[in-house]
Amino acid sequence: MTTTAEQLSATTLLRFATAGSVDDGKSTLVGRLLHDSKSVLTDQLEAVEQVSRGRGQEAPDLALLTDGLRAEREQGITIDVAYRYFATTRRRFILADTPGHVQYTRNMVTGASTAELAVVLVDARNGVVEQTRRHAAVAALLRVPHVVLAVNKMDLVDYAEPVFAAIAEEFTAYAASLGVPEITAIPISALAGDNVVEPSAHMDWYGGPTVLEHLETVPVSHDLTACHARLPVQYVIRPQSAEHPDYRGYAGQIAAGVFRVGESVSVLPSGRTTTITGIDALGESVDIAWAPQSVTLRLADDIDISRGDLIAPADDAPPVTQDVEATVCHVADQPLSVGQRVLLKHTTRTVKAIVKDIPSRLTLDDLSQHPAPGQLVANDIGRVVVRTAEPLALDAYEDSRRTGSFLLIDPADGTTLSAGMAGAAFAAAEGAVVPADDDAEWDF
Repeated sequence: MTTTAEQLSATTLLRFATAGSVDDGKSTLVGRLLHDSKSVLTDQLEAVEQVSRGRGQEAPDLALLTDGLRAEREQGITIDVAYRYFATTRRRFILADTPGHVQYTRNMVTGASTAELAVVLVDARNGVVEQTRRHAAVAALLRVPHVVLAVNKMDLVDYAEPVFAAIAEEFTAYAASLGVPEITAIPISALAGDNVVEPSAHMDWYGGPTVLEHLETVPVSHDLTACHARLPVQYVIRPQSAEHPDYRGYAGQIAAGVFRVGESVSVLPSGRTTTITGIDALGESVDIAWAPQSVTLRLADDIDISRGDLIAPADDAPPVTQDVEATVCHVADQPLSVGQRVLLKHTTRTVKAIVKDIPSRLTLDDLSQHPAPGQLVANDIGRVVVRTAEPLALDAYEDSRRTGSFLLIDPADGTTLSAGMAGAAFAAAEGAVVPADDDAEWDF
């Protein structure tokens, strides 16, 4: 007889994020998913029912299942990203419930950066608003492969099909123009439970899946072995002990792809080429290793390798550059300005850098580029040109979400300033001119 644990171990995992404007019902949708899929513990539900009764509410406020901070419960808003883990017999889920307020849009970058699917909620009474477009743009920039448009509060518009159809058509056209590969629109009422877990009896005109059905069946590929092989070096192991007097290994987590003993590899940014003579995983020697395993590679030649270097196949190595052109989502309260000194963190490597240019800022209304804004403020999405003090082996983000992403950090206090995606975006700036910089202190 198959146990529940065995069933779950055989199911796939889906990471997904929810987003939407203020009061669109994200937390209620998540609470409904957890409640109706029987993923809520009895004591949790009793606590929610008690708080709801104290507020004078007859039915339990399911949004309280995700709003964990006291300020969130008191104000009835979502401030921080709330992660929830639940499972059905068909799939396991890691859910990131992201805030809807404009000042917390940056938190969506955190929640969606590892997501394979994003659920964007829209209030059926309000339609597509600026925050809807902003969240769609972030999902597109982060290369989230699947987007679900959940048109919520259909009960407040009498479950009218034309209302849903108009919103779905507008959003689909906008998201498609951003390059989102797959968009699925579902009419729901999170409060009443229509089309969340159970099909709605009020919308017989809709023949598609419920939200949970789509989450359970959407194709998800975790096969990082098909990607370009990359190993960012985290640590150099040299025991120099009597047992291992000459051992030299380069440890790290494989970001993508497969490495094999005997394979020719390049060490970047130096560009030196050597051969893998051994792979150690969990204390044993193996002939092959793949992402996301943590391993130690042993190489044929004694090359100068340190933390932050990247090991890649010799015939499939990423380009090395000191001029990084990228799209960034600015997440800090302090602005990012041209000429600003920053630290750039890419995989395990952190280098000094200067913001040489900010060619444009994205205008979400019509996807036009506002040229030469001079700076980016919190929640802005824009193109930047950054000059680094040392060469970086950087993939394009469209080729690898793991090795094409980076952070810009304030060198004074370690604050994260921006999350960057290297290479072309859906609206790349053209003809950007990098101005000269004669700063003597950080002159590279």
